[in-house]
Amino acid sequence: MTLIQLQYVLTVAEYKNFTIAAEKAFVSQPTLSMQIQKLEKALGVELFDRTTNPIKITPIGKKIVNQAKIILLEADKLSKIVEEDKKSMNGTVVMGIIPTITPTLVPLFYKIFRNKYPEAELIIKELKTDDILRGIREGHLDFGIASTPLDSVQIIERPMYREPLVAYISPQNGTLYKETVLDVDKLDFNHLLMLEEGHCFRDIVLDLCKHRDAINSNIKLEGGSFATLISLVNEGFGFTILPLLESDNLSDVEKKNIRYFLSSPFREISLIYSTNQIRTTFADKFIELIKSIVRGKLFLEDKVENKPQLKVL
Repeated sequence: MTLIQLQYVLTVAEYKNFTIAAEKAFVSQPTLSMQIQKLEKALGVELFDRTTNPIKITPIGKKIVNQAKIILLEADKLSKIVEEDKKSMNGTVVMGIIPTITPTLVPLFYKIFRNKYPEAELIIKELKTDDILRGIREGHLDFGIASTPLDSVQIIERPMYREPLVAYISPQNGTLYKETVLDVDKLDFNHLLMLEEGHCFRDIVLDLCKHRDAINSNIKLEGGSFATLISLVNEGFGFTILPLLESDNLSDVEKKNIRYFLSSPFREISLIYSTNQIRTTFADKFIELIKSIVRGKLFLEDKVENKPQLKVL
């Protein structure tokens, strides 16, 4: 029995097809099939029912697959233990980042990270919060960047910065557009546009206005991205709420549509990982890098006094 055989079993279990599994494993189909057959012979059981299409995992095969996941995760820890002992950044790190952070934060740090830590291979996957948490628990992800608090069992949250929220308002929204600073308590949320369900930023916005009865019945337009919401607002469909970093990517004309809040509502951005994570040195150095990038960084030059800025924690 070898680790590569166990990896092949997991790949076939995932794709339910030997040909596709071989492609994903970067080996020939005969090689993959032969290695799995060797494992089955050594164990004295059949792991897959090959008479079906797609193939099915046998009852005993399901137990073997579950144990194979544990074995491979534990084996992977060996190299991580060595790198952590050296306080090294060497090796591959897989990180999940939520969609409302990826487009703005990743361009700020990725090139700097690559230049500062050329020995580290950072793989970034854009995933929703629930998928990140699942990936961390199952060992597919080493770290995640998400909006917190999450209060999730066996997940460590290390806040990096607080990002203020701003409103984006079209000139077609006459009275509201004329305001230079907004009071959350005086906003008409009948015309608020939000991200579709499944995005944690939607929950942040709902929490901001949860005591308003109108919020549940009058939101008629939802978008899958901030770009969609901004386009809808530009067409005259209400207003939306954005995180501050998102507004930094607007055109000069669109930046004039940004309005700040008196109360400076914000979202907290954290690096998250399992309580079993070994590579805490990576976490420490990554957090330090992010803080150094956002510290003191101002966005959207305008005449508003006491303009909110990113708060480094």
